[in-house]
Amino acid sequence: MTALTAARIRVARTHAQGLAGEPATSVAGAVRRVVGLQAQDVRASRLAVRARSMGLTRSDVDSAVTARRVVRTWAMRGTLHMLAAEDLGWIVGLLGPRFAKGLAGRRRSLGLDEATCERGLAAIKAVLTGSEPLERPELVTRLADHGMPLDPATQAPAHLIGYAAMCGLVCRGPETGADEPTYVLVEEWVDTPPAVPAETARARLARRYLGGSGPAGAEDFAAWSGLPLGESRAAFAAIADEVECRDAPGGKPLFVLAGAGQDEETAGPQVRLLGHFDGYLLGYRSRDLAVPARYDRRIQTGGGFVMPAVLVDGRAVGTWRQTRARNRLVVAVEPFTTIPRRVLPALRAEVADLGRFLDVPVELDLRR
Repeated sequence: MTALTAARIRVARTHAQGLAGEPATSVAGAVRRVVGLQAQDVRASRLAVRARSMGLTRSDVDSAVTARRVVRTWAMRGTLHMLAAEDLGWIVGLLGPRFAKGLAGRRRSLGLDEATCERGLAAIKAVLTGSEPLERPELVTRLADHGMPLDPATQAPAHLIGYAAMCGLVCRGPETGADEPTYVLVEEWVDTPPAVPAETARARLARRYLGGSGPAGAEDFAAWSGLPLGESRAAFAAIADEVECRDAPGGKPLFVLAGAGQDEETAGPQVRLLGHFDGYLLGYRSRDLAVPARYDRRIQTGGGFVMPAVLVDGRAVGTWRQTRARNRLVVAVEPFTTIPRRVLPALRAEVADLGRFLDVPVELDLRR
């Protein structure tokens, strides 16, 4: 069993995630590589693509959504993710019913019992069939016209729409100019292949997860996917002949796909500006390898809110935020400790690339 140091795990994971090494050259490629990117924050999901690609722009991400090459819907852990269009059907088919069932109590508290939800699905399908993508307020208005009134001042509309997505009926369409989401029928928006048996889908998800996040263990897969640990271990067992085991610090074995490059070398420090909720910081059971323990509260500030992070060779060295100043974007970096001088050129280059991606002049404000 080959042993891995903490540093080697970070290097391998950043390469697997596309944060180092060969970058993606398409939006769908960046998304497909890691199975899916967090998308509850539209702006952050664009930044997650930027960090894993080369030469793309914000408009390229939006165009990929409009062209239906990538789709935003509820997937891993029951949260919004951006998926490659061809992956939507089998991932939602595997995970959607589980998370829909888990939220049944919350829906009932909002007046959405099982019978009401079924009427809601029928109404949503009637409203969206042959329709242009609809924003939530317009969808709610039209649902009322179809005998399905929902109080827009409550969470009932969000939960009914989320339920419809987890059932595979709807997904998000393109955002409007104000980054407001729209909704469409899955069957009219993308081509979905036939259903996949649950055991096959779990094994496929585990294989894809290791390809885009390894080295990792079954506990990491469970934390990332939201599947129970027992099912996650079974998924790993199903692909046992496709993986290699690595001894890791702490005594817990980690796994990689057989033949996957785990000895990557990178010239110079690799700096990435990760946006809110980046999958590198949410894709494992623990962030201990990526974030020094004493600074973890500066990355996850409470309520599941994960801050934008400055990553150097796979390790968070600070947080960052962007503000507008006249016609410029100011990127304020707040390091945990002093950033070494050798890292500064790569940091400046990363800030410049952010400006290129967003098509705006940018400057670095490095806090001391």
